[in-house]
Amino acid sequence: MISDYINLDTLLNQSFAGKVVRKDLTKKIKEGANVPVYVLEYLLGGNCTSEDSEIIQQGLETVKRILAENYVRPEESEKIKSLMRERGSYKIIDKVTVRLNEKKDIYQADLANLGISDANINGGFVKRFEKLLVGGIWCIINVQYNYQEGSNLSPFMVSDVKPIQMPNMDLQELFNGRRAFSTQEWQDVLIRSTGMEPTNLDSRTKWHLLARMIPFVENNYNMCELGPRGTGKSHIYKEVSPNSILVSGGQTTVANLFYNMARRTVGLVANWDVVAFDEVAGINFKDKDGIQIMKDFMASGSFARGKDQVSANASMVFVGNINQSVDTLVKTSHLLVPFPEAMIDCAFFDRFHAYIPGWEIPKMRPEFFTNYYGLITDYLAEFMAQLRKYTFADVIDKYFKLGSALNQRDTIAVKKTVSGLMKLIYPNGEYSKEDIRAILEYALELRRRVKEQLKKIGGLEFSDVHFSYIDLEYNAEYYVTVPEQSSGKLIPEGISSTGNVYTVARGANDNFGLYLIELQKIPGNGGITIFNANQSAKQLAKIGLDVFKANVAQILTSAKSNNYDYKLNVVELHNSGSPSALSLVTFISLCSSIAEKPLQSELVVLGEISLGGTVKPVENLAECLQIAHDSGAKKILLPMSSAVDIPTIPVELFTKFTTLFYSDPKDAVYKALGIN
Repeated sequence: MISDYINLDTLLNQSFAGKVVRKDLTKKIKEGANVPVYVLEYLLGGNCTSEDSEIIQQGLETVKRILAENYVRPEESEKIKSLMRERGSYKIIDKVTVRLNEKKDIYQADLANLGISDANINGGFVKRFEKLLVGGIWCIINVQYNYQEGSNLSPFMVSDVKPIQMPNMDLQELFNGRRAFSTQEWQDVLIRSTGMEPTNLDSRTKWHLLARMIPFVENNYNMCELGPRGTGKSHIYKEVSPNSILVSGGQTTVANLFYNMARRTVGLVANWDVVAFDEVAGINFKDKDGIQIMKDFMASGSFARGKDQVSANASMVFVGNINQSVDTLVKTSHLLVPFPEAMIDCAFFDRFHAYIPGWEIPKMRPEFFTNYYGLITDYLAEFMAQLRKYTFADVIDKYFKLGSALNQRDTIAVKKTVSGLMKLIYPNGEYSKEDIRAILEYALELRRRVKEQLKKIGGLEFSDVHFSYIDLEYNAEYYVTVPEQSSGKLIPEGISSTGNVYTVARGANDNFGLYLIELQKIPGNGGITIFNANQSAKQLAKIGLDVFKANVAQILTSAKSNNYDYKLNVVELHNSGSPSALSLVTFISLCSSIAEKPLQSELVVLGEISLGGTVKPVENLAECLQIAHDSGAKKILLPMSSAVDIPTIPVELFTKFTTLFYSDPKDAVYKALGIN
């Protein structure tokens, strides 16, 4: 194991001399200096690139001295301003944000840690480094002090600006260096370069960590990652690249994010490669049209404001916490629950190219952070920024074809994910068919996870979730699943308890959902108590009881229904409110209980009866079948009166079931219980 570390360190130092740094050095200094990783590694890369421990130690002392003398700590801001006054100028490291003061027609700089908001700065710097105007960037700057009595301008003047980033990037040098590494080694290099130790992570986690980097190399890439706290979801967007900005807290405006019509300036999306939103639950636009503009931008990379049509290349990333059990959400709701209600919209989510399952990434522990060499994050950031000019979207076409279930948006999403991962792992364009296959299968999974949630939110419109690809060489089709979807169904396999009946019906909140009817009989006089149902549903259940009492002797000749009281519990498995159809399933549940015979396994009962025993057709049969299928049903009990609606059901959906037709309540009981 240690030899693997050493071998990779040696390869990095040989292939990328001067552009690597030992990541434990970053950690050591990071703990005492609240500056971004790329700032530290910019300094470390210039002073500690050696395997000689003595040189490294000298370099560390140099970096510490630079930080001690030039990095501005907020609590020392007054001391630094005093030094500027006494010396006339002073070089500092600080985050610089610039704004235009229209009243004075000058640019003024906000120096975050120094606590100055009106330092004068030459417009030439603003033209060269536009990000100064949007969000700000960390820089090494020289600040002059020149007080003039009677002047209404600040005495502080930024006279020199040096952004902390690579001055240039030779991609060919990187392509040549990549050849020294195997695929696995290069993946480990990328992960190490973000500060993680890949040898302590499993293969799935490595793929997810690489997927977090796709927005940096792919233009207009939209992605979300939801999962538990403490898994490092926002770290890479805050610390690893000066080309990304993390919008914390979720509060933003159209002017800040997209376009300020008063100033006629473009917002964050035009000045950053990646705009990431932390804590998606708190996203809130002060403008009513904010989400609509975001949808337009995510779909096309452009948006309209006033008379202007504005284009930009920023990727949009949404990260947040899932507080509930993923297994429970898969069964009862959807995995986009953390988004605010205003964003729970199929048109918005359909713009997502990928959904990283954050619950599969372990909570960060000390052993997950590397102590070995990786690329300087600023070199990594510039490498990723340069790759945005290229596309690998067509690499799959030589060997594979996407299956028929993928629509145009699905196809674009999968190809963008493939392109992003190919750029990261095979930037020099040297790869095999099997290399592409591995990336393609992962890309299909990330998009299918989005589509599965759309199906749950939007219904049949998004029912084509069975993603596949075709190997052109062998004309063989392969299907790709998402792990969490196969982790359990609401309707379990095997025989259930007597009196238990599953049904799908419209709920009180107007959404269709799955319900489980549970029944317990105790000695009594034929009464029924109903739990977890509104008054309307209780009346329907009592109709079922009345039909049961009137017909049970014909169905089960030895049954003595009036010797028992019944407790009936309605379980809402999709949180859809009390059901609007309950009489038939109550009737069948009572028959099952009195006969002490369970229903057929994995059966869903559909339909409703009147007090006179007349069977009513199923409302919205297609949606009921889709919910039944998603919940794990393999058999459907269906009234003959609904047979006319079967041509409206997609063939691939209807054929998923063994369909049992019934003509009257008695027939329904026989079919449900499997009585010939």
